[in-house]
Amino acid sequence: MAYDKFTKLISPAVPLPIENIDTDQIIPARFLKAVERKGFGDNLFRDWRYDKSNQPIAGFALNKPQYSGKILIAGKNFGSGSSREHAAWAIYDYGFRVVVSSFFADIFKGNALNNGLLPVVVSPEYLEKLFAAIEADPQTLFEVDLENQKFTLTTTGESVGFEINPYKKHCLLNGLDDIDYLISIKDEIEAFEKK
Repeated sequence: MAYDKFTKLISPAVPLPIENIDTDQIIPARFLKAVERKGFGDNLFRDWRYDKSNQPIAGFALNKPQYSGKILIAGKNFGSGSSREHAAWAIYDYGFRVVVSSFFADIFKGNALNNGLLPVVVSPEYLEKLFAAIEADPQTLFEVDLENQKFTLTTTGESVGFEINPYKKHCLLNGLDDIDYLISIKDEIEAFEKK
């Protein structure tokens, strides 16, 4: 399944300054029955977003009307726990295209990149600046420039670089998953086979 091409994104962000968010908190296990990647966003952070009566919990960031955007900014150690790919599906399906943290679990980071979601690692100090900027103004804009691998807090202009695997960068820039990539180089593969 191909994804939207990602080149540059300018957006406000939703803050989630909680550390050690695991994949069961991102998408609880009871919602993993579907085999298609659609609809998982409805249950993103389900047990934090809704009470036992299915009513939205007003204090949770995703339920606060002042927060919006395609960027989720989270605390350290995001995506730990089980390796469920559904966590990346849920975040993408909800509408986020970037998750920022000072540390990601390796398996989550790989799953995110495989599913059109860009994980951006920043220093703990810069992460605190991002949270402070959103607290001061929830509509603060952030710029994510994948081509130049820069994340910028637009109010101050302070940019930081981020690392990404060159192959995964190519796939995100072109909206390709692994199968799409192989199809895109079909001629090269056929030429190699003929040698």
